[in-house]
Amino acid sequence: MDNEEQQLDELSQKILDFETKHWKYAGAKEAAITEQLGLQPTHYYQLLNRLIESDQALSHNPMLIKQLRGKRSTKRRL
Repeated sequence: MDNEEQQLDELSQKILDFETKHWKYAGAKEAAITEQLGLQPTHYYQLLNRLIESDQALSHNPMLIKQLRGKRSTKRRL
């Protein structure tokens, strides 16, 4: 794969960067998703779940993607 194929689009990069933030209050993240990214939270999480599976996202931020995959795995087992 060449460099161009491995790069994420701008929205995908923003979503991954957004996921690195921490939220103190319940609902604060969902409000910020709408305000900062202009997405409904449901759509945001659908896009995030697709990103977690992509090799491009893994190349962009390996630690974050591995962490998110681990969290998702844990939630699925519960």
